[in-house]
Amino acid sequence: MSLQIGIVGLPNVGKSTLFRALTKKQVPAENFPFCTIDPNVGVVAVPDERLDKLTAISRSEETIPTAIEFVDIAGLVAGAHKGEGLGNKFLSHIREVDAIAHVVRDFKNDKITHVENRIDPKNDEEIILLELAMADLSTVEKRFKDTQSKAKTGDKQASIALGALEKIKTLLDAGKPARDANLSEEERASIKELSLITQKPILNVLNVAEADINRQPEHEHEIVISAKIESELSELSLEDSRAMLADLGINQTGLDKLIVASYKLLDLITFLTTGPKETRAWTVSKGATAPEAAGVIHTDFEKGFIRAEIISYDDFITNNGELGAKEKGLVRLEGKNYIMQDGDICHFLHNN
Repeated sequence: MSLQIGIVGLPNVGKSTLFRALTKKQVPAENFPFCTIDPNVGVVAVPDERLDKLTAISRSEETIPTAIEFVDIAGLVAGAHKGEGLGNKFLSHIREVDAIAHVVRDFKNDKITHVENRIDPKNDEEIILLELAMADLSTVEKRFKDTQSKAKTGDKQASIALGALEKIKTLLDAGKPARDANLSEEERASIKELSLITQKPILNVLNVAEADINRQPEHEHEIVISAKIESELSELSLEDSRAMLADLGINQTGLDKLIVASYKLLDLITFLTTGPKETRAWTVSKGATAPEAAGVIHTDFEKGFIRAEIISYDDFITNNGELGAKEKGLVRLEGKNYIMQDGDICHFLHNN
């Protein structure tokens, strides 16, 4: 499944520096044939140390991680929803992504001016959130009258959509995101085509000075990075970057934190396949069934699903591979209702 994270932020907050560092981690495009690589899109691997261990045990010829696309979205300034800056381009791009990484500046540098002539991360965050809410409000208001007219004729689907729009409009009028609306599954489906920006999950990326790199995030969906450090790390060899991280007293790059946090933000899990040809990570939504996971590999696998052979990652490693796990009776046969777990090592049986 192709997943996109849009990187947004005011000018001069470090957004483009961060994106340039990300693109230097870009994975080969041929491994992900459904990804369109544009100049402002970087496809990066999701770090997963399990892959190397599986590759060693299976003696795989190739190791393929799962991946996320990051999109550098330009033109966001106060008034973007009215077309200020590159407002319209910004809106069209951001509606297409699955989630948003919002880069907020919290460092001082006299050579890099702030568009608002001050360093105030909370205020920057409010500007962005207000722009997103106002853009969505415009979309909702355009749809509202037409939906209201259809609902008056007794159209059931229009009535459901109208209820959803009313809930969302109340929130947006107050500058709050559409994701806070308590919508039913039917209501969500009725307005899905609107691609409301504030329904998308959002991750705060606090860009700090090098001296503040060990600052702790204030809430769950926030990470702390230094785009300057990430830019320097991206130019180094793996050995030198590890040495630099050790000198800084950190054990994970900011880019890796961003990638992993984005993956979690979208409520995703990884299942694995491994063998002599390749060891590979695959992405599914938490709660996906075994046939749905099989469909990620190939749609025919889902249509013709019979059962899945599942080994937990820990059992595979502890018993030195599939054969050892089988000898201990640790290979499970699961049917169509099985809910996939993170780290499941799978072999799908199908009739296609």
